[in-house]
Amino acid sequence: MASGGRERTATLRGLLELTRPGNAVAAGVLTFTGAFVASGFGSGPIAVVAAVLATVFATGAGNAINDYFDREIDRINRPDRPIPRGAVSPRGALVFSVVLFLGAVVAALVLPLAAIAIAVANLLALLAYTELFKGLPGVGNVVVAYLTGSTFLFGAAAVGRLGDPAALVLFALAALATLTREIVKDVEDIAGDREEGLRTLPIVVGEPTALRIGAVVLLVAVAASALPYVMGTFGLVYLLLVVPADGVMLAALRQSFDRPSIAQQRLKRGMFLATAAFVAGRVAETGLVF
Repeated sequence: MASGGRERTATLRGLLELTRPGNAVAAGVLTFTGAFVASGFGSGPIAVVAAVLATVFATGAGNAINDYFDREIDRINRPDRPIPRGAVSPRGALVFSVVLFLGAVVAALVLPLAAIAIAVANLLALLAYTELFKGLPGVGNVVVAYLTGSTFLFGAAAVGRLGDPAALVLFALAALATLTREIVKDVEDIAGDREEGLRTLPIVVGEPTALRIGAVVLLVAVAASALPYVMGTFGLVYLLLVVPADGVMLAALRQSFDRPSIAQQRLKRGMFLATAAFVAGRVAETGLVF
């Protein structure tokens, strides 16, 4: 009995790990942020909650299905993941991902049509990512970048403000910064990807060239971060916070040529700091006090 209880606990822990809960919750926070940046919560609290739940479920499902398809690669690159170490069976991971996808669909049904359209497109992209896109040079990176940035668009669409300028800039900034981070991660994983026969960008064009491409993309993202201030959407508070965030990302970019594993984590940190700048910018403009 005790042995069976330990096995069930290990399986439950493995299922939770499949979702990468930190990433799933972070994606929900980004959707929440997109809604707030677009509207300041002038409307749609129920829609915001539904959008956040849909994002968390969909992200968890996408991570689980990615682990299912990547189980052989993970035996080399990530042997501590739940499937390679035997905590969860491949079939169990597949069924779990389907349940999470269904949860995301149910949550999204109460949202406006624009938000539902984004949700459907994202679910299809998540399902197709590993089998169709991941091994294509740069294409998989672009898909992941879009999915990350689209969490902000999804939040804005949930409150009926899909065309909000700040939300659109936040989408572009997040997508471009994520694209750079994904390229850096591919450099980090190049040994396992080459063993599996994948044709990622660093394998096809070489690590230095791939990193230079990532550098150009991030420079565009940093330039785009100035737009809300230049357009007058946000004021000085935003500028004072987004400049240090840009500095963190640029410093991480320089480090990516020597230590990609650390650089990609710092890029992620810089992205969240930039997101906080957008939130602070909206707070300052609306006069909200928490």
